[in-house]
Amino acid sequence: MPLRRGFFFWLLPSAVILPLWLIIGWIVSDAGGWALAWVLVVAIPSVLIGQLVLTLLIRSRGTVRHTRAVSWWDVGGVGLWHVLTIAVGFFSEAWFWPLLIAATVVFLAVFWLSLRQLFQETRPSVILRRYTAPARTAESVVVVEEKRDPLV
Repeated sequence: MPLRRGFFFWLLPSAVILPLWLIIGWIVSDAGGWALAWVLVVAIPSVLIGQLVLTLLIRSRGTVRHTRAVSWWDVGGVGLWHVLTIAVGFFSEAWFWPLLIAATVVFLAVFWLSLRQLFQETRPSVILRRYTAPARTAESVVVVEEKRDPLV
């Protein structure tokens, strides 16, 4: 539970820290001018917006808001995406494109997984459907009318 709660509180700051890491990684690795253009134009906006969207999807679930802890699927998926994003920030010539493709695929998988979990939690449950379903009527209905004398 502490790890899941840690991820809950890490989601929002990571939207700023991961793009900042891409700039720091570019400086440390001395990747060149084209890499800086890619970082400024593509990487920083996509990681920032992607992380904010994932944070919104994950934190909008009722169970996450109630327990203030994300699911294990979120921990695995978001954790893997963050590790791959950090690895892309090293700008290794041999591993840059495979890591970038893997980070993109993992982000899309986590996005759809978060949507699926949100839709599963927001659909009516079986218990709710049982009590709100219309009553079944019998095929034959018997009506009994009684007449009473109003003076008695």
